[in-house]
Amino acid sequence: MSDRDSTWQLLEGFAQAFNRHDLDGVMSRMTDDCVFLASGGPEPAGQRFEGQAAVRAAFAKVIADLPDVQWNNPVHTIDGDQAVTEWRFTCTNPDGSKRDVEGLDVFRLKDGKIWTKSTFRKQS
Repeated sequence: MSDRDSTWQLLEGFAQAFNRHDLDGVMSRMTDDCVFLASGGPEPAGQRFEGQAAVRAAFAKVIADLPDVQWNNPVHTIDGDQAVTEWRFTCTNPDGSKRDVEGLDVFRLKDGKIWTKSTFRKQS
């Protein structure tokens, strides 16, 4: 299996784990020193979460706040130790309204896992 195939499987498994709301599956694909840069927050790059515990808590909050959230139709583009996954984000907001927007994750990879996940999402 090529490095590109391994990376594609990593990203596809990551996307599938998110859509199952399987935090163990998500986090097993991230490095111990992982970083998540959220699509919003006080910093230009978005709110920053560092390390397994902080990143897991951030992901758990999204799933708890939006229990039907899905990242649909992932398309992965891979270039060495960087990758992008495009997706269509759907959920029901806490007020009952629906959200359906496109977005993407920019990944930095290290040692066969996801080191940095930076999320960009269109506004709805």
